[in-house]
Amino acid sequence: QVQLVESGGGVVQTGGSLRVSCAASGRASSRFALGWFRRAPGKATEFVAAITPSGSTTEYADSVKGRFTISRDSSKNIVYLDMNSLRPEDTAVYYCASSSYYTLQTTPDNYDAWGQGTQVTVSS
Repeated sequence: QVQLVESGGGVVQTGGSLRVSCAASGRASSRFALGWFRRAPGKATEFVAAITPSGSTTEYADSVKGRFTISRDSSKNIVYLDMNSLRPEDTAVYYCASSSYYTLQTTPDNYDAWGQGTQVTVSS
């Protein structure tokens, strides 16, 4: 009963920046941890970042640490992923997901609701 809708994807030059957003709705959606995952063609789903319901704690994959920032506007039930210094290897479909756990999770199977994804393409 949690619905997630991503937006903000697009095509960016190497070294550029982009913000993707995820709007959550449904009962108890504000009480769930939210995470960002990405999937490139032919590759497995990769954890990117996660944030607690309060927005006070975050976690990042090593590959994006220092370049990406996850944040949450709990009053609006929106989570953001700000991506900086983008590289071609960041090209993927980015998915927002929610978890019923109250601690941060980094594996896809611990998330029970997913958005449709938004394409991010980083050109050389």
